[in-house]
Amino acid sequence: MLEGMEFYARHGYYEEERIIGNKYSVDVEMELDFNEAVEEDKLEGTVNYEKVYAMVAEVMSIDAILLEHLAGKIIKRIKSKFPHVQEVKVRVSKYNPPVKGLCQKATVELTA
Repeated sequence: MLEGMEFYARHGYYEEERIIGNKYSVDVEMELDFNEAVEEDKLEGTVNYEKVYAMVAEVMSIDAILLEHLAGKIIKRIKSKFPHVQEVKVRVSKYNPPVKGLCQKATVELTA
């Protein structure tokens, strides 16, 4: 699991959000068989978290309108690169979303 990855990006439904940008956080949780990593102490038996972070950073660097779209793209890339991953859960949060009131963050969570 990678938790609390933070990015500054220009995502959002409103044009102003895409101009000004905002702070986002991403959490990625993966389910897979870790037996090879446990028994043989080899990276091939697990997931290279450095590569996962790089994939998330790349997705977050491309402007999007919806948090759901970002989470879906992250899931697709992880499953494509690491076919032995059985399930991926991604949480994408936007800090201080544009609502008429106080709200620390808006969060979307997808699992596939």
